[in-house]
Amino acid sequence: MVDGIYTLANDVVYNQLVALLNSIEVNVGSSLPVCVIAYDDRADRVRAEIATRKNVTLLEDPALLTRWEDFSSEVWATHPTALKTWERQEISGVYRLGMHRRFCAFDPDALFERFIYLDADTLVMNSLDNIFSSLDHHDFIVYDFQYKSPRHAYNLQSSRLQEIFPEPRIKSEIFCAGMYASKRGIFDQNQRNWLISQLQADEAEVLCMSAPDQSVLNYMVMRSQIPVHNLALNLPKNQITGNAVTSNHFIANNNILYDKDSQLTYLHYIGLSSKLFNQICDGENVDFPYRDIFLHYRYLHESEKRPHFKGKPKLYNAPPSLTKRVMKKLGLAR
Repeated sequence: MVDGIYTLANDVVYNQLVALLNSIEVNVGSSLPVCVIAYDDRADRVRAEIATRKNVTLLEDPALLTRWEDFSSEVWATHPTALKTWERQEISGVYRLGMHRRFCAFDPDALFERFIYLDADTLVMNSLDNIFSSLDHHDFIVYDFQYKSPRHAYNLQSSRLQEIFPEPRIKSEIFCAGMYASKRGIFDQNQRNWLISQLQADEAEVLCMSAPDQSVLNYMVMRSQIPVHNLALNLPKNQITGNAVTSNHFIANNNILYDKDSQLTYLHYIGLSSKLFNQICDGENVDFPYRDIFLHYRYLHESEKRPHFKGKPKLYNAPPSLTKRVMKKLGLAR
């Protein structure tokens, strides 16, 4: 049985990808294979980085990528307003279609029989053995608290939503698409065709246009009646930790984060733009939560290149100055 980790990246998130790969190397090991799915064709730096790592490969198979892009395009073609709305926003085709490439991991011809998917803006903080062992008993595993905010998975204004997914399922099965574990082949061609047929039968309106790939994945899993095993709801209470950068109470010890006395499995820099990570790697003194943890893993093998900041850092979410607010009001600044 071949286990492995998938992520999704291009050169835009190169710095985050390096940090993720280094965190896997340190906290999981270098024997577990990792496959980077190409988000798009901008991958020159990614290819060069992967060439230096024996356990990392790049998925660029046009046939495999096209198969799942076509499926995702079929999904959104069933939506009553999505394509027209995105077109008015000057978006060609499906919004963030490259994000849907993560579905390649489910393909019957995919590399790993069992896998953990991690967004590139993630750092692994602990062994992943417990997640892989859980796949002995479950087909789909997550570890997050997205169920508390279902609006990032579905259109809550849809009158069909609770007909398709009763409220108890909405409150317990919704998950974040930034980390999940599953198995190849669980969405074969027949199942994909069936899902499209249900969406065509007026179910597509439940999808969330602002988080398209996350919404589609939630629909695929829940509509297929695949039980979602969320560790945040199933682990003993004293072992459950947070995992989002929005939690400000984590304690760092030797470049590992702890929630009270429990070691995090992963840290997800969710909601932070890749521009922030590129800015600090270029030496700009912008501060955001757990910045030093990121810098440690990013420059694990290139300590001489780690930026040295001077002066007081600028908060990433600091309100604009009065001068900038005035200039923006006058149309002289963005």
